[in-house]
Amino acid sequence: MKVLVLEDDAEIGAWVQSGLSRAGHTVDWLTNGKDALIAATTQDFDVLVLDRMVPELDGMSVLRAIRAAKVRTPVLFLSALSEIDDRVEGLQAGADDYLSKPFALTELEARVAVLGRRNMPAEAPEATKLTHGDITLDLLKQTCTRQGQAVDLNGKEFRLLEALLRAKGRVQTRNMLLEKVWNINFDPTTSVVETHLSRLRAKLEKPFGDTVIRTIRGAGYVIDSP
Repeated sequence: MKVLVLEDDAEIGAWVQSGLSRAGHTVDWLTNGKDALIAATTQDFDVLVLDRMVPELDGMSVLRAIRAAKVRTPVLFLSALSEIDDRVEGLQAGADDYLSKPFALTELEARVAVLGRRNMPAEAPEATKLTHGDITLDLLKQTCTRQGQAVDLNGKEFRLLEALLRAKGRVQTRNMLLEKVWNINFDPTTSVVETHLSRLRAKLEKPFGDTVIRTIRGAGYVIDSP
């Protein structure tokens, strides 16, 4: 993650920068509020770590300014102002977390990691169906339909079609399909791919009078993108 640290104490700033860098983060360390405000509003950061008492523009003013500018980057206050009223004031101004000085570097690293995860986009749920034109493969029910009609596939035929649909538009070699469907890395003597593809085509293509799976001579097989 990319982290902005605003800290005017040279010893603390270097310590924090070193610790967060060792934890795998890219750290920009600034010592005055004016520079921090410019950086926070013109660059993309995953987390902002702000000291409250810094030169030129205090941390609270920096926070209020970036929130007014619609910057929603998570903010952690790092401050010697540790009374309850100070912490409440910081949180009400738009901070996401508040860590009082003195502090343990491991705790700071943990809190930065948590705030960074909040800012990450949620992963899209994995698809439970694969489709291609009028073909639908239901991965949960392990069923295949075409034009609304059930296509009766055995387990290997289903996995073969799944592998081709997941790689839609990309040629799959015989060895690639062996590995994905049969967990065989290489076997020059087997014709299992060709046998199952023939059966799959007989069920998926022949009754509907068209071609879904193309053979690329000397290369492999592909289901073209629409």
